[in-house]
Amino acid sequence: MTWANILIQGALVGGFYALFACGLSLMFGVMKVINLAHGDIAVVAAYSAVFLVPKLHVAQLWAFLVVVPLFALIGYVVQRTLLQKAIDRDPFTTLLVTFGLSVVIENLLLEIYSANGQSVNIGELVAKSWQVNSVIYVSDVSLVVLGVAVLVLGALQLFLSRTSSGRLIRAVSDDREAAQLCGANYKHVFGVAAAIAFATVALAGIAFGISTEFDPTAGGINLLYAFEAVVIGGIGSLWGTLVGGILLGVAQQFGAHFNLEYQTLAGNALFLIVLAVRPQGLFGRRVSLNE
Repeated sequence: MTWANILIQGALVGGFYALFACGLSLMFGVMKVINLAHGDIAVVAAYSAVFLVPKLHVAQLWAFLVVVPLFALIGYVVQRTLLQKAIDRDPFTTLLVTFGLSVVIENLLLEIYSANGQSVNIGELVAKSWQVNSVIYVSDVSLVVLGVAVLVLGALQLFLSRTSSGRLIRAVSDDREAAQLCGANYKHVFGVAAAIAFATVALAGIAFGISTEFDPTAGGINLLYAFEAVVIGGIGSLWGTLVGGILLGVAQQFGAHFNLEYQTLAGNALFLIVLAVRPQGLFGRRVSLNE
């Protein structure tokens, strides 16, 4: 029964990692951009849910109705005004730009909100859980986050494979020059992909703020876990991101079963093993986002 609990709790944690990593995987699959500010953007979304949303007379429970569309717009603007200029130069420039953006965001949050911990207030709902048996308890919030991760990844997969806009995104990710010759505005397509990525990471940031306390420096560790989930599953593979997140969560719970200090170590060990045995990830393919 202990092992069943490890698997269940690991899957629940992995759902959050997958939701967090979704936008990271999408941006790399489409634009070949590794966004080092990804975790900090999630933290900004969490702060927005705590401080901005109440000013609009919206309960923090429904913060995603305001924050997610707002961050989709921000993602489009940031890509067209900042990231696109870096993409036009070289991949190394995008790393420098997103790293600089991460530093600026973190320091601005420290100046505005200090280093005190905050959390998204949803009342008594955060403590609710249901009992499977005498050993296994399932948190309602974690279960909802896992369900949201599956829905978001499923919706994205359908969008990319069944809609004209999604097929255009895939075409641009496969061959930017050929798509441009056919009349596609690849810069606009990149902006749409960034908007989706920012929207999903905003959703993950709110989920993070509900689940635990956060501060301006919390983005770094979440970026690490998201990156590990993407690499384990396969960069550019959406369903691979879900599997990678769950495997990472299970590995961490397995390590914590023996010693809490082994939790992060076990996840990192899995990450290194996958890199050594299958560098492209479990579901990685040569062409991104074509599943």
